Amino acid sequence: MAQLARVRIAVGLACEGMPDAHATVHVPGVPERAFAAFTAEFGRWWPPEYTWSQDTLEEIGIDTREGGLCFERGPHGFHCDWGRVLAWEPPSRLVLAWQIGPTRAPEPDPAKASEVEVRFEGDGDGTRVSLAHTGFERHGDGAEGYAAAMDSPQGWDYILGRFAATVN
Repeated sequence: MAQLARVRIAVGLACEGMPDAHATVHVPGVPERAFAAFTAEFGRWWPPEYTWSQDTLEEIGIDTREGGLCFERGPHGFHCDWGRVLAWEPPSRLVLAWQIGPTRAPEPDPAKASEVEVRFEGDGDGTRVSLAHTGFERHGDGAEGYAAAMDSPQGWDYILGRFAATVN
């Protein structure tokens, strides 16, 4: 059973004055296993209620390579690319362009994407998984509210809690 540290999104100030979100969980096993669970098994733990397809979600995932897509597939040919893999450094680091705007609409312009960096570090009998979501200011209008939403219990706290609960 994964041990979920109290995940609290700490708000710090980015260089342009916009808050960043940070969250951490501790999962059992080595970093290689945690990295694989986070990436190759993304659809196993990502909350379907945090997708466009919701209950009809067919697949959500991350192409496991630098330059790969973050994508969702739903019914009737629905397909949405919602990010890109900016850094792929197994088993220690993953960086994604987060191309979902404050209104939950996909943002095709990479200049308007924030970034999510996830680090995997051995920690005693398990792995510390640390997430930093930065660059909210690139989202424009609604960015501060978006940062606050990711700071809430329903933001990265909930999402990483789902991840931690599935790692074995």
